[in-house]
Amino acid sequence: MVETPVKFEQISPSEFFYRNRDIAGFSSPARSLYMSIRELVENSLDGAEAGRILPEILVELSQEKASDEEGGVNVFRLRVEDNGIGVPGDKIPLAFATVLYGSKYGYRQSRGTFGLGGTMALLYGQITTNKPATVISSTDGKTIHRYELMIDVVENKPRIISYQELKNPRGWRGTIVNFYLEADYTTSRPKILEYFRNTAIVNPHASITFVDSRGRLYHYPRVVEKVPEPPREAKPHPVGVDVETITRLIASASARSLAAFLQASFQKVGRKTALEVVEMAGLKPDMNVRKLTHEQVTALIDAFKRYGKFRPPDPSPLSPIGAEFLETGIRSLLKPDFIHVVSREPSSYGGHPVVVEAAIAYGGLIEPSETIHLYRFANKIPLLYDERADVSWKVVSEKIDWSNYKVPKIAPLAVFTSICSTKIPYKTVGKEAIADRPEIERELTIALRECARNLKAYLSRIEKREAREKRLGIYAKYLPKIAEFSAATAGLKKPPDVNSLLKKLGVTEEHIEAERAAEA
Repeated sequence: MVETPVKFEQISPSEFFYRNRDIAGFSSPARSLYMSIRELVENSLDGAEAGRILPEILVELSQEKASDEEGGVNVFRLRVEDNGIGVPGDKIPLAFATVLYGSKYGYRQSRGTFGLGGTMALLYGQITTNKPATVISSTDGKTIHRYELMIDVVENKPRIISYQELKNPRGWRGTIVNFYLEADYTTSRPKILEYFRNTAIVNPHASITFVDSRGRLYHYPRVVEKVPEPPREAKPHPVGVDVETITRLIASASARSLAAFLQASFQKVGRKTALEVVEMAGLKPDMNVRKLTHEQVTALIDAFKRYGKFRPPDPSPLSPIGAEFLETGIRSLLKPDFIHVVSREPSSYGGHPVVVEAAIAYGGLIEPSETIHLYRFANKIPLLYDERADVSWKVVSEKIDWSNYKVPKIAPLAVFTSICSTKIPYKTVGKEAIADRPEIERELTIALRECARNLKAYLSRIEKREAREKRLGIYAKYLPKIAEFSAATAGLKKPPDVNSLLKKLGVTEEHIEAERAAEA
């Protein structure tokens, strides 16, 4: 029997995601349309935030080809325009037509994480329609760069169909992405509208307009005229690095000695700390860092883990929503009767800084339900799928007994959770559920319990007020009757005036009229 030889081959990142697009969330025409809109809107928000610009985002969806058969192909054109900082002309092909190429790999918070984002949306569009995408951008308000692009899946590089350099008489600056994709808008419409609504909650400084394929316009106006502080690039924290990271830092280091390298390459590492870590690793401070062996680098990583005296990571690479923005966003869309927002102090997990924010809203436009309305956000991104796999759901459903906080079984209650970090521990590449890391779970639990205690105080006040109103209603109903019956028993022609007594008790004309109406 002749054995068939095993064939070995290498594929590019583009080809990997071409074959496995479900991993990135592009699993169906409905989900893919939602993901495409989400990824491009996030790029637009990041582009505006980086330039401290109040975002103006326009999303247009039009149907280009409708299927006559059930389950047939429906082709849509998706166009997303923003007023951000734009993309340099020479970087546009790589930024939009190369998988795992981007500007979001530094040590700072960003909405995108894996360098997929818009590129994955364009790749999906190319796979399903075989049409090029058009990308237009200007960074200086003087020159507009217009590309028609496709992705070379085998080589993972851009294929430029056409390029134009145009004049910019209006001084426009920003980016426009226009491409075709197979989609199912009817099925995805509820999630898309929910995405825009939730994005407006955590980005109240943005003006977002969506025009759908049926000509319906959805506008979410700006309600805050202030740009949030953008995250700043920072050095990595020693607790969050591994051998590969150290090796890369060494390759680009300008410092020669080991002690100087540690101080220059990591945050929260001074001269004293560097010397203590080097000693713990069994190395010498003046060693040439470029000559460290693999075993010595491993010893250094082990010393990082055992040291235990590093200060918490620097929170400056983070840009949380902020209590003011979150409360304003929630009030503008849900108009609750009660709201309480908690923004926890920066903490860390695995050497990565993290800020947890939480809010509870009650009443207003929130629909009463047996199930709590949970709004989840990660780095200001709404998470709409895989809710029950998320750490927030675990805390809300398992860690908190809502009956202890006077919340009725059917209640108009909404819970908001926001996690900001340089590295969100997503469970999948689709970025929909956050893993239940103990540090994050603890911060969420503390924040939500504080919100719940304030809700309990509010509900207690309502309970007391309702009991008082009920008691006053009883006075308004029965005191006049008691006076009338007492006068008849005593043989008096006219009952005594009880109005002064009712007034002392706090009974108003409204209480009396309400009781008369109830009897009638």
